[in-house]
Amino acid sequence: MIIANSAKAIRLISVNTKGIKLNKKNTNLAEFFPMIRSREQVIKSIKSKPKLLAVYNSWRKEQQEEFLSLCTGAKGAKMLYDSYFKEILNPELEPERLSKLLSLLMKRNVTVKEVLANDNSRLGDEMSLVITDIVVELEDGTIANVEVQRLGYAFTGERASCYSADLLLRQYKRVRDRMKKNFSYKDIAPVYTIVFMEKSPSSFKHFSNCYVHQLQTISDTGIKLNMLQNYIFIPVDIFLEKLHNEGINNELEAWLTFLGCDEPEYISLLIDQYPYFKPLYSDLYDICKNTEKVIEMFSKELQILDRNTVKYMIDELQEQLDDTKVQLDDAKVQLDDTKEQLDDAKKELISKDKYIAELEAKLKANN
Repeated sequence: MIIANSAKAIRLISVNTKGIKLNKKNTNLAEFFPMIRSREQVIKSIKSKPKLLAVYNSWRKEQQEEFLSLCTGAKGAKMLYDSYFKEILNPELEPERLSKLLSLLMKRNVTVKEVLANDNSRLGDEMSLVITDIVVELEDGTIANVEVQRLGYAFTGERASCYSADLLLRQYKRVRDRMKKNFSYKDIAPVYTIVFMEKSPSSFKHFSNCYVHQLQTISDTGIKLNMLQNYIFIPVDIFLEKLHNEGINNELEAWLTFLGCDEPEYISLLIDQYPYFKPLYSDLYDICKNTEKVIEMFSKELQILDRNTVKYMIDELQEQLDDTKVQLDDAKVQLDDTKEQLDDAKKELISKDKYIAELEAKLKANN
């Protein structure tokens, strides 16, 4: 057993051959963040305003419990959710936070320079499964689109390619308009499509040891060309499986724990190993003191979840219909082939019957 000390709590961590197992008893984030209120205080605050109480009562029982667990520190927040991500990693207010994360993912030091407007037609097109979609320009001119999906899309590669092409075209137009007559293609900086998936598609499950996938265009001959489109996919669900088996082993894993894990025992372990994240959680729990604001944030997440679930079910049904259509088409082809074979067999039987009849006529004549 290894004993890990914190300012207000002592947790027991047992180590085995598979990794770490944390003792989940009596772990509450209020031990680290004194601003966290008790359950009674939160409920009293909700009941003090009829409007808030009406919203709270409109939720299902399990949703009410999830909300209270968040506000009281019994459970952490999944920072990938849109409201939390944009509050805590807001590139306009705290650019160094997103810069740190992107530097680890892109494997070089980068600095977020400014936030660019989203392409509204993109989001309106598809009743999107996207939770968060932020486009930023880095110090060297590189454009990065940071996207969070609660449920991974079918056709992940095709979709990412289309949006990367969109991103590159936007980059081309910006540079061309800025440079005017002096425009040159060498002035166009790379674009990165960075996708966090809370629940990844089945194609990622075949790579259970990989929680970051980087893709770019390369040559089969070894020739080096400055191809501008880059992709990074992070299946967070696969990382969390690794986290539960092996713990936090480096700074990137610390960030992914911060973003994807809401289990207090792992959050407290994260704060012990990487104190950098404590102020980030403090910002969230400061927001939680404002009951009206946190209810509004939570309601937005529930709406996104409902919308995403409907979209995901529609996509699944469409895939099933497409598969059924393919099966029906195959069955029709097989039936057509069988009919053709039966027609040939029928013709052959008729021909044989005719031949037999001729033989019988000859035999009769001979007799």
